[in-house]
Amino acid sequence: MRENTLTKLIDRIQIDWQLFVPALLISLAGLITMNSFSGENYFFMRQSLWILISVIIFLIATTIDWRFLRQTRVLVPIFLAVIALLSILLVAGQVTRGVQSWFQFGSLAFQPSDPAKLVLILILAKYFSRRHIEIKNLRHILVSGVYAILTFILVFFQPDFGGAMVIFALWLGMVLVSGISKKHLAFVIFLGLALSAILWFFVFESYQKARVVSFLHPLADVRGTGYNAYQSTVAVGSGQIFGKGVGQGSQSKLQYLPEYETDFIFAAFAEEWGFVGTIILLSLCLFLLFRIVNNAKYAPTNFETLFGLGVAIFFSVHIAVHAGMNMGIMPVTGITFPFMSYGGSHLVTEWLTLGILSSMKRYSQGPRLL
Repeated sequence: MRENTLTKLIDRIQIDWQLFVPALLISLAGLITMNSFSGENYFFMRQSLWILISVIIFLIATTIDWRFLRQTRVLVPIFLAVIALLSILLVAGQVTRGVQSWFQFGSLAFQPSDPAKLVLILILAKYFSRRHIEIKNLRHILVSGVYAILTFILVFFQPDFGGAMVIFALWLGMVLVSGISKKHLAFVIFLGLALSAILWFFVFESYQKARVVSFLHPLADVRGTGYNAYQSTVAVGSGQIFGKGVGQGSQSKLQYLPEYETDFIFAAFAEEWGFVGTIILLSLCLFLLFRIVNNAKYAPTNFETLFGLGVAIFFSVHIAVHAGMNMGIMPVTGITFPFMSYGGSHLVTEWLTLGILSSMKRYSQGPRLL
């Protein structure tokens, strides 16, 4: 009986290899970068386990028909559950380096903001797919903004500025691809800028302004708040054309570059693999993004199309901001590099997302529906 069930499950697994292979190679690139090749390999061993778990979740996800997510009665309770979880986090979450972003369960930590981004993509895809005819109405910017602002505020006050930035970018990107009036969007952005100006000149204290300036210009104080950003730029530059060699990154392995397994994994990789290796890594990312967008283009309904485009925006923002902050051209935000940075919460979420996309492609048969 068990053998028959297992056989049926295996038969239902249909992998989109053009999603799976580049994501796996990126994960392995991060894994190799974490390996110290001497002494203890704490991060390497734990990340190996997380990759295995995540790939299994991906395979299971490919067997599920996710079309039930088109239903409002399914998505809204999931969204409300995520909002409740983020709210509880502000009270009962684990505080690490001044940020209250994790639930701690013994040696395991869970970061709810990672799956919250996936749920936000789903709820926005659902909302915009139902309103493709009247999409230029200003009301849809405001209503969709409510979903985003609830998530944004709860993440922002952790405070997780990087996560909040991604949530805003997701909303803005999905608003743009949904076909909403650019005139109305410009009006909303103008209001946001006006509010920011009022806060800056009339509300923020001097120390709060100093934190914002440090956030926007991390290299302005290389011995203080900009130390990590400065060390990451040194690591990227020292890799030169072909890199120092696997396991030979002095900035990371000698601990000049803090948290090279997570926030600065791109810099650690660039130091060891150089310009050539970095180009290969980014090419894998571009190939993955192209495949996601191409699948979205030929998806059976507007929901699948918008979901795919939302996922592409999600990965693009993470890749661009993480690489940018590692090269000293963007603020240091603590944003992970998809499939590559150490951590279970984001890795499981990313592989689950690919599993959903792979499954959606499998069920993309018949004429396209609006």
